[in-house]
Amino acid sequence: MPDRSLLRKAIWALGLTQIVGYGTLYYSFSILAPAMAEEFGLTQGWVFGALSVSLFAGSLFAPTAGRWADRFGAGRIMTIGSVAAAMALALCAVAPGRVTFVLALLAMELASSFVLYSTAFVAIVQIGVPWPQRSITHLTLIAGFASTLFWPLTSMLHAHLTWREVYLVFAALNLGLCLPLHAWLMRLSRRHATATLQGEGRGLIHEAEAPLDARRGRAAFVLMLVGFAAEGFVLSAILIHMVPLTAALGLGTAGLFVSTLFGPSQVASRLINMLFGGRLAQTHLAVIAASLLAVGLCTLLLTTPWLPGAFLFVFLFGLGSGLTSIVGGTLPLELFGREGYGARLGWASAARQFTSAFAPFALAFMMARTSVANSLWVLVVVAASGVGAFLAIALLRRRDGRLAFVVQGNPGEAT
Repeated sequence: MPDRSLLRKAIWALGLTQIVGYGTLYYSFSILAPAMAEEFGLTQGWVFGALSVSLFAGSLFAPTAGRWADRFGAGRIMTIGSVAAAMALALCAVAPGRVTFVLALLAMELASSFVLYSTAFVAIVQIGVPWPQRSITHLTLIAGFASTLFWPLTSMLHAHLTWREVYLVFAALNLGLCLPLHAWLMRLSRRHATATLQGEGRGLIHEAEAPLDARRGRAAFVLMLVGFAAEGFVLSAILIHMVPLTAALGLGTAGLFVSTLFGPSQVASRLINMLFGGRLAQTHLAVIAASLLAVGLCTLLLTTPWLPGAFLFVFLFGLGSGLTSIVGGTLPLELFGREGYGARLGWASAARQFTSAFAPFALAFMMARTSVANSLWVLVVVAASGVGAFLAIALLRRRDGRLAFVVQGNPGEAT
């Protein structure tokens, strides 16, 4: 196992590459989209629609990226992904027409499957971190500043450069900063893999990684995908429409001010979990995260247009969103262990991205056909289904834990 100082450097390196990855491949798009639409003679809705299609394609590719991370190593996949991300950003920057522009967006989302959270979580496990769940929390805390840094950075660059030139700068950032860091992480994980094969890493697994039995494992896996899909749908629908949504509920221009609490709430939830959630089972954390989303929506519906109620909604919703990012990496590890972790994480990411891709359009369609309040109650039902899925997993885990206790109590059984 690498020494602690080296592991801390690895987490900070991953955190830095996650900030750059999310900032350049995702958060910058909303700032540059108006200029893109104007240059290509398109509506902004069309441009964001192209992004949604690309996100959907990325969700289909996520399981494959996860399997490759298991097979070839997450560090190697992220190294290749840095090059792919830079090439995709450069292709978008030089796109002469609409077709090449959309193809470049598609390439960006495929590359993101190589370099963002899902693959980074696998890298943490493969590096040999003794408590990967805690390190995943640390990573999400660091990466939570991506939007805080890249929204103003992109705006500042765009004030002096065209959107094409901004993307070329971001391509260089992926090559000059992320590529060497990912290459170093690849060498670090390779050394740990060699040490493990030599018997030096057998004592690394401190967390509860006793996998569920086959029948309960299949049921838990399906329930996990349902829970993540529900959370992805609710989060994507609300975050895209948050400002106009709060305005439509009677908050007016205060909706923009209220929305600014979302980012700090996400960071606060991760910090609280890092400080006080060390002994909390990830199945329980998943229930809490999903419940916060549902309770936040109910708070908005029951208190609107009361301004303090809107603040409470954004605070609760931000807490739930921040914990959801953590659970996405830690729950599969707790339920199924390290074997095949990348593939399972890929499927979990695919479930979230699949529903996230069309959720904004679904909410817009519902709000156009019915009232805003009725549309939000539909989201409450979806969020509640996620809570139910994670509660069912917790029940399966509890029953399986009792069985494991009986088995481990037999001294004739191998552990």
